[in-house]
Amino acid sequence: MSIVLRAMVGLMLMIGTASGWAAQAQPQLAAMTCAALDQAVTSQPAGPVLVASYPPLDGQPAPILALRGVAFTYDNALASIALFACGKAGSARRIADALAFATGHDPEYRDGRLRNAYAAGPVAAPSMKLPGYWSVERNAWNQDAYQVSSATGNQAWAALALLEAFRQSGEASYLEAARKALHWSQQNTYDGQAPAGFSGGYYGYFDKQVQQNWKSTEHNVDLAAAWSALDAVAPNQEAAKQAQIARQFVSSQWDAGEGRFLIGTGADGQTSDRVRSGLDAQIWPLIALHEPPKDWWRVFAFIDRAHRAGEGYGFNRDPDGLWTEGTAQAAAVARLSGLSDKAQPLWSVLLAQQAGNGWLFATPAERISTGLAIGPDSVSNDFFYYHLPHLGATAWVAIAATGVNPFTGLREAD
Repeated sequence: MSIVLRAMVGLMLMIGTASGWAAQAQPQLAAMTCAALDQAVTSQPAGPVLVASYPPLDGQPAPILALRGVAFTYDNALASIALFACGKAGSARRIADALAFATGHDPEYRDGRLRNAYAAGPVAAPSMKLPGYWSVERNAWNQDAYQVSSATGNQAWAALALLEAFRQSGEASYLEAARKALHWSQQNTYDGQAPAGFSGGYYGYFDKQVQQNWKSTEHNVDLAAAWSALDAVAPNQEAAKQAQIARQFVSSQWDAGEGRFLIGTGADGQTSDRVRSGLDAQIWPLIALHEPPKDWWRVFAFIDRAHRAGEGYGFNRDPDGLWTEGTAQAAAVARLSGLSDKAQPLWSVLLAQQAGNGWLFATPAERISTGLAIGPDSVSNDFFYYHLPHLGATAWVAIAATGVNPFTGLREAD
């Protein structure tokens, strides 16, 4: 055999082996993440429960005090949706039960809103427990302003999880709770000035919250999907109207010249931010909105130019590291869009992010930036992801690997 021929055979074997690894990685990811999510719920006492977003690693709690024992609403909504996809309906419903309870048992508000986060663990009467920790320096109880706030996108994701629980069980309490969360957003965040849509929510502590007047493309994607999901299970002209408002805002942020979505508006609610970019806002519209325009699929070319981080993807434009959750989102969207060739290389990338016991790290880097600020009192863009086991990343990988659309509950073959 000639040297050239041997080299060609070797290359073919390497390609075949890599393809085989990728094929094996997807079911392995599904099995390990589903088991991890289920164990996180079943290890808790019976009843409604919320799972810690950053669980201990090797028995050591998260090094960032403000993240210990915190259950972010978005992460838990994802985990519930993922558990249904995993065939773990009992565990999925326990999280959904906690979210439903939250819409009617806030310790301070009586308007159906959900907080961005709660204390992890069992949920029980009389009210939800808010996250916080004892500050030795201040000799006082500390609460994170963002965690006790209410962002619009988190209302929508809670509603999506509750509507999936309703579809799976027929239990009316889930439907009612989803309506509460969505109606709060409708009544408190709608902004009719062009481009009309829904603003960011409310930020701060009780009785001192301020409205976030910027409009997020991602938040409006979430609301369009959630209102559409509500309209699908309980047809209603008002639900369809709200879905259309949110969808029209998303459409207004499509930049055909660049083949990408703008991230949303600034604080005036009108002027679009043309500098920053968020991966989720780029790709979620492709699976969240019904029959998206074909032109929107050009966004894959944009994220390959602007969001690549090694073999995966980062959160923001020109990222400083790989974002596991976003890489899983890209795999899910590509797979559900019939682009399995784009999803396949990502499975082995995701498998390499194992933190142990089926969990995945939020990022392999020590810390990555998003280019976003946590709140109006931030003095810099201080929203980061850390090299910690992360519920959101683990749930998105489970969603991608099982082939479920988290916005509709439909599977790849449906």
